[in-house]
Parts: sequence; structure tokens; C-alpha cells
Amino acid sequence: MKTLLLVLEGDGIGPEISQATVESLKKIDSLLGLNLEFDFADIGLKAYESYGSTFPESVLARARAADGVILGPVSHNQYPPVDQGGINPSGTLRKKLDLFANIRPARTRGGFSANSAKAVDLVVMRENTEGFYADRNMFAGNGEFMPTADVALSVRKVTRQASLRIAHAAFELAMKRRRQVAVVHKANVLRVSDGLFLECTREIASHFPEVDCQEFIVDAMAALLVRDPSRFDVIVTTNMFGDILSDEAAELSGSLGLAASLNAGTDHAVAQAQHGSAPDIAGLGIANPASLIGSAAMLLDWLSRRGRGEAFERAGAIIEQALDLTIASPEGRTKDMGGTLGTQAFTTQVCQHIEGLVK
Repeated sequence: MKTLLLVLEGDGIGPEISQATVESLKKIDSLLGLNLEFDFADIGLKAYESYGSTFPESVLARARAADGVILGPVSHNQYPPVDQGGINPSGTLRKKLDLFANIRPARTRGGFSANSAKAVDLVVMRENTEGFYADRNMFAGNGEFMPTADVALSVRKVTRQASLRIAHAAFELAMKRRRQVAVVHKANVLRVSDGLFLECTREIASHFPEVDCQEFIVDAMAALLVRDPSRFDVIVTTNMFGDILSDEAAELSGSLGLAASLNAGTDHAVAQAQHGSAPDIAGLGIANPASLIGSAAMLLDWLSRRGRGEAFERAGAIIEQALDLTIASPEGRTKDMGGTLGTQAFTTQVCQHIEGLVK
């Protein structure tokens, strides 16, 4: 069975780390016979120059047809207004493919000095389709608007369906890990919207008596992560809170440059680095591709649970191990991690470790 992966390289360092990720996937494919095929489509500023849109409609159709998507970082803050073709590819894919779960692991890697005195091994399960994100919380139009020149308003959307399904996904994941879930909210102030989210998580928790469920106000959670991230296993929360807390957790575990993430729904998944497009270092060959390579490993694991079998699960695990082995040595690190390797040299070492682990 062939598995088609659509690669959307994006902006800034996106093409460089996307190419590194494809190289790593081709290496594991050659060793395990995954039968991967790659399709490439332009998005972002390159697509805008050619088509007048940063996300042409044809790309969405190709994403729907693919078995998985690899999305490089995008510079959407540099895009023109939406009505002039400046569409955020990331937000559009999340909304149109109903990628309701943004899964963001944060894990201390052996041999690499973390920014926390204690080891980190947690996953942030972030609701991905609504909340305060104005580009995806309305059926039509935008959730942020200005009724007058001096007043700006933003609408927050929290639904029962979205809250229930992200909570269920979080508890299912916890059952495979250490059976702990931390529910993060601000229901003491946002009594209606976060109150609904909290009600839904409690409902799901009642169906998982084996899981230790605790509730935390978001500002307290931000402090507790700094104090002792090792106490947390699975954190589930709404869109914006999850975005912020997952970046914090990634830095505590070592570096945002290592932070993988997967946008997952029932039928589709998109691997996406947690960091941005870093246009200041684009084209210099020094970008760290570890985050997107790790995200691709998560995509392989997701595919394994959707009919692709044990070989895909093994492939994802091997790529993760290869990243660990590469980063464990100071000679195997990119500049942002205190090393000297460029993007290609780092990728070459990852591929060498992949080959060694398989053989």
C-alpha cells in the first residue's frame, strides 16, 4: 500500500527544514519499505507571487487526498489581508480538515541540558479549532472586528462538541502513559466559556476512573511548570492557553527548536514544527530541523494507528531515537543548541543513526 505525503514547505526556513525532514523519511522508507510517496505544493509567499494567494484552493484538495501532510513554518504576519489573498495555511488546514487536536510533547532529551532542573516528559493536548483564534472560530467572517476606529473586539468560541472530543483524546492518551491529566482553565473569570470547557472535561473524566484528574487555573499552571514540570503527564486545555503553555514546556525541556507537534483529526493529520519561520536565518543553512523531523515521526505513528501497521510505528520510534542519539553529543548539535552543525550536517547524522538503529 502506498502512503502519500503532501509536503508544504512554507516560508523562511521552511524549505530547508522540510527538505531535511523528507530526507530523513526517505532514509527510513528505504530501510523499512514503508512505500512512501511525496507530493509537493507551494504555499505562503512563494505561492502568492505565482497565484495571488498564499494558500491556493487546489492545495486544500491535495491535502484532503493525501494520507498525511508535512507543513513547514509560515510567515503569516507578513501576508497581505485575507481579502487580498493572504490566507494563513496553518489555520486553514486546521479548520478545513477538522484537525481538532494539537498534540505537543515536551521531553528532556538525554545528554542535552534542559532549562529546568527537573526532567520533563509531558504532552499538551490543545483544542485546535476554536477559542480566541479569530481566523477559525466563525462559520463565515472573522471573530475579531472593530465597530469603531477606537474599539477592537474579539469573540471567543467554546463548544461542547469540541471540548468533549479534545478531553476524550487527552484521557485516551493518558491511559497509554502515566494515567494523569491536568485540566487547565480560567473558569474563575471566564465563567461561561471556560465553565463549559470544565464541565465537559469533568464529564469525560467520569468515564476514566483509572486516570488521576486535577484542575488548574492557567496562571497557576504557568508557574507550576517552571517550578516542577516533572509532576505533569498530559495537559488538556483550550486553544490559546495550550499554545502558550506548550511553548513554555518546550523551552523547559531544552529548546523550542526540538518541539514537535501534530495537528490531528479523525481522518487527517498534519505534522508541523512548533516554532516559527525564522526569516532572519532563512537560506543560511543553519536552521535546526529537529522539530519538523520529530513532527514527521509523530505523523508516522498516527498513520500506524490508522491501518498502516507496525512498520510505521517502528519507523516513528526509530526517528525519535535517532534524534536523541544525534543531540546527545555536543558534536551533533546545531548552533541554536550550542553546537556547530548546519542543517544538512545535522540531517546527515540523523540519517546515519536511523540506518544504525535499523541494522
